[in-house]
Amino acid sequence: MRKTLLAIWATIATLLFVTSAQPTAYGLEFPMTTRLVLPDAPAGTALLVVAPSTATAVSASLTSALDSRRTVFSNEIALVSAMSLAIEAAREPMGAKRFAKEMMANEYGWGDDQYTCLNRLWTKESHWNYQARNPRSGAHGIAQALPATKMEKVGTDWRTNPITQIQWGLLYISERYDAPCEAWNKWRKSRYY
Repeated sequence: MRKTLLAIWATIATLLFVTSAQPTAYGLEFPMTTRLVLPDAPAGTALLVVAPSTATAVSASLTSALDSRRTVFSNEIALVSAMSLAIEAAREPMGAKRFAKEMMANEYGWGDDQYTCLNRLWTKESHWNYQARNPRSGAHGIAQALPATKMEKVGTDWRTNPITQIQWGLLYISERYDAPCEAWNKWRKSRYY
């Protein structure tokens, strides 16, 4: 289930990245420093020639395929839209907290007691600010990953996506401490986790 969700997030992040591109004379300019050069359009287009007796069957088959593709495409657009709204909501501390609490319950089975510990931990670390950066250590994000590039395990959009940061932070806590209260106990003893 976790791998499926990660694959969906990667697809959504890619779609959001590509849809944020601006057309230029050279291809597509992306908001950062990446450029995708588009090939020239082909000179001609291929034609499908069918016998009149099978034309109706081919037409029905193509129509059916297009209809099913439209359904899938509209579902993908709805998913991207929902994820975009979730990302925007998580840019604020309350939205990030809601997302983390929901993910904790759904993915890890952690309840309110564990959420209380996580809330204390990440409030101390970053105040749930996805742009938080420790100038001395270089730790970054809501979970204060050190080095910050560790979050690429979940997604390459960790600099701007609070959901990627939350996913990584919960995975880190699960793998290293088993639960947020154990991570919180470690933080109380040493001021890091």
